[in-house]
Amino acid sequence: MGTPNLAIQRFHKMIGGREYAIEVSPAVGGKWRASLRRSAGMPTALMPFYGATPGEARDRLTGWLAAAYQVAAPAPARKPA
Repeated sequence: MGTPNLAIQRFHKMIGGREYAIEVSPAVGGKWRASLRRSAGMPTALMPFYGATPGEARDRLTGWLAAAYQVAAPAPARKPA
């Protein structure tokens, strides 16, 4: 069994009432890669997001998730005029 990668950073963010577990790890070329954390037996098809820092990579991923939630969220009901 290998040793854990101490460079991996983990974050939890609430978006649209749902908690997302995010992992950020070093990538090629000095970049950082953010992706949703995989649970045992649960694949993820979401592409990774890259940034110059762990925070930038995380913010790009969470920004995309927030925008996707806004598109998918039902519009609030309007009161009749």
